[in-house]
Amino acid sequence: MPIFHHPARAVLFVAYLFAAFAPPAAHAQNASVTLSGEVWVDNWFQFYANGKKVAQDSVSIRTERSFNAERFTFKTKLPVTLAFEFRDFMQNETGLEYIGTRRQQMGDGGAIAQFTDTKTGKVMAVTNSSWRCLTVQHAPVDKSCARERNPTVNKGACKQKVVSRPSNWTAPGFDDSRWRKASTHSKSSVSPKDGYNRIRWSRSAKFIWGPDLERDNIVLCRLTVGDSAPNAKRPPEDFPGGRSVQQPRSGQAALSSRNG
Repeated sequence: MPIFHHPARAVLFVAYLFAAFAPPAAHAQNASVTLSGEVWVDNWFQFYANGKKVAQDSVSIRTERSFNAERFTFKTKLPVTLAFEFRDFMQNETGLEYIGTRRQQMGDGGAIAQFTDTKTGKVMAVTNSSWRCLTVQHAPVDKSCARERNPTVNKGACKQKVVSRPSNWTAPGFDDSRWRKASTHSKSSVSPKDGYNRIRWSRSAKFIWGPDLERDNIVLCRLTVGDSAPNAKRPPEDFPGGRSVQQPRSGQAALSSRNG
C-alpha cells in the first residue's frame, strides 16, 4: 500500500525528511559556547571577546620576521563581538624596516583567523570582508621614503597618518558602521610563512588587512557573531587626526615562530 494512503506513515515520512534536510539549528541568544581561535598574522595581534582581552601574540612586535600562528580557547556567550588589533613590524613611525641597510624597505602585513565551536566542530566565524576595520597608523605617506638615505619620522615623504582609536572599540555596543569593510588579500600577496601550514584553514577564511598591505601598519578589526552587525551609514573619514598608539606588551605560547 502506498505510504501516503496511511496517515501515520505519511507523518513519520515527512518528519524524517525535515530532520534529514533541515539546516543546523542556530545557537540561541545568550547561549554559552567554548570557541577555539586560530590566528596567523604578519607580524603581531591582540584579541578581545566582548571587550575582554583573551589572547596576545607570544612573539614581541619588536621582533623582525616574527611569523607565527597561535591557537587558544575561550568561553563566551552569544552574540559575541570579536576584535583584533593587528600590527606589522616597523622599526619606527616611518613604517620602514632595516633602516640604514641595503634592505631598507616598507614591511607588509596580513592576517587570517577562524573560530570554531569546540563542542560541535562548527566554524562560527572566519576573517573575510564582513569584518569592519580601521587603520590607525599609516606610514610612510609616500613610498619614496623607502629610498631615502636618512628617513626621518614625520618629515617629508616619511610622514605618518595617525587616527585616535576609540576607547571602547572592542565593546559589543560600539558602533563600527563608519569603519570600512576589511580588505581581503590573496595568499600570494601575503606570502604566509612559519605556522600557517600547521592549521587546517576553512576554505571561507580569507587574509584581511587595511587596503594597503605595506603602509597600513596598525589595523583594528571587529565582527559580531550571532547577531547582525550595524549597517554602514556613511563612508568613513580618511585618517582623521588623533593621538598616537601606545606599544602593547607580549604574552603566550605559539605554534611556531621565526626570529631573525
